[in-house]
Amino acid sequence: MRNSYATHIDYGAFKGLIQKNPNFVPSNIDGIAERKGQFLVMEWKRKGEAVSTGQRILLQSLASLHNFLVVIIEGNTDEELVVENFYLVQAQGQCILIGNGVQSFKEYYLQWYEYADQK
Repeated sequence: MRNSYATHIDYGAFKGLIQKNPNFVPSNIDGIAERKGQFLVMEWKRKGEAVSTGQRILLQSLASLHNFLVVIIEGNTDEELVVENFYLVQAQGQCILIGNGVQSFKEYYLQWYEYADQK
C-alpha cells in the first residue's frame, strides 16, 4: 500500500466460473507472517472500507485455526505507516478492538513474534 496507485489483482474473470456458486472468487490477504508454525494474518482496510462477505468468511475460517491470529488494521501505508485501530478477528465472527495507533500495533507485532518464537 506504499503506492496508492499500485495495481491489485483483479479476480473478476473468475466470477461465474463455478456455475453452482458464481460469486466464488479468490480473495487476497494483505500480509502474513510466519514464525515456527505460528501465523499472523493482516488485512488492511481504509477507514470506512468494508470487508466483503467472502473475505469475512475466509478471515473467520483462518481465525478458527489454532496457530493463526488474524487482525484487521484500519489504516494505510500510502505515504507512511498509519494505524488508526486494529481488531482481532474471532472464529465466531466478532472483531475485538485490541489497539490503536502505530506504536501500539508495532508492540502487538513484537509480542506476537515473541509468542511465536517460544513455540
